[in-house]
Amino acid sequence: MASKSLFSAQILVHTSLLFLALGHEIVNSEVYPMVVSTWPFVEAVRTAWRAVDSGFSAVDAVVEGCSACEELRCDGTVGPGGSPDENGETTIDALVMDGVTMEVGAVAAMRYVKDGIKAARLVMQHTGHTLLVGEKASAFAISMGLPGPTNLSSTESTEKWIKWKQNHCQPNFWKNVQPVNSCGPYHGKKDYSHRTCFEASLLPEKFKSSLPRVGVNNHDTISMAVINKLGHIAVGTSTNGATFKIPGRVGDGPIPGSSSYADDEVGACGATGDGDIMMRFLPCYQVVESMRLGMEPKLAAKDAIRRIARKFPDFVGAVFAMNKNGVHAAACSGWTFQYSVRSPEMDDVKVFTVYPDSTINSK
Repeated sequence: MASKSLFSAQILVHTSLLFLALGHEIVNSEVYPMVVSTWPFVEAVRTAWRAVDSGFSAVDAVVEGCSACEELRCDGTVGPGGSPDENGETTIDALVMDGVTMEVGAVAAMRYVKDGIKAARLVMQHTGHTLLVGEKASAFAISMGLPGPTNLSSTESTEKWIKWKQNHCQPNFWKNVQPVNSCGPYHGKKDYSHRTCFEASLLPEKFKSSLPRVGVNNHDTISMAVINKLGHIAVGTSTNGATFKIPGRVGDGPIPGSSSYADDEVGACGATGDGDIMMRFLPCYQVVESMRLGMEPKLAAKDAIRRIARKFPDFVGAVFAMNKNGVHAAACSGWTFQYSVRSPEMDDVKVFTVYPDSTINSK
């Protein structure tokens, strides 16, 4: 009898090495850990992978990965030194979310502190709040030990801003203002919102909006999702926002459910693109809720993008979706999108390419 019990115990131990018990479910541990990120930010994904593969929590791995992107100044749109606003200043938006507790920490329009994702985690760890903004967010981050105050501009961002000023501050994000062909100050012009379509078409060009087109090189975000070895999920985002934005503008980066969202029971989502449009639809919340209702990641991603594109046909953006079993997919509108993945079955990070109105699915 003792020999039989020992054999049973050995079988149980062997089985526990292959499967992890999560709640009332048994999940194949070979799926985990896993890292998914917007864009070919390969070094950021490698950093997050090393952390989570070493046993870090999902939240800590997300912070490590996004921090790497901030330090590398990915595409000039993450971290310090990029995307100047109308005053030539770079500011930071960031968010981190724990899919176990549903806690969120975020900072927005943060000045003088370069470590956006670390500041967001400090908000989550040491306050009962979700979002801190502006100089008060900077003061909080510095008081909690992050370096600062620091000039977040760079030679490149300053040169970009000077050239923009020389071009009469065009294009910009103002509309229905006077003057529109100089650098302001701007004042409200006559309201044209009640004109007919025919009347609006007769408006002189100088009264029409000349909003800058969103693109990879002027408006971008790292959004990252991590599943750790225990199957717990976290997400994070970091961005320095839209180039030549109106000072004080906050995009979707620090908005839970817009730039990213996570729920251990379902999965995660990350987004990038025109944050001013995307935050009106909370696409990542939509993706996770669609998956909760049984929709596959590829269909959930496509559905979220189509909901936006139906209202804004010229919308530029993308989302990736990942369920709790590690199945991932993405969809986009207005541009070709790439996202990066690292899982146990891969020797290194793999970059997937998605075309408008199409999806890439891992399985």
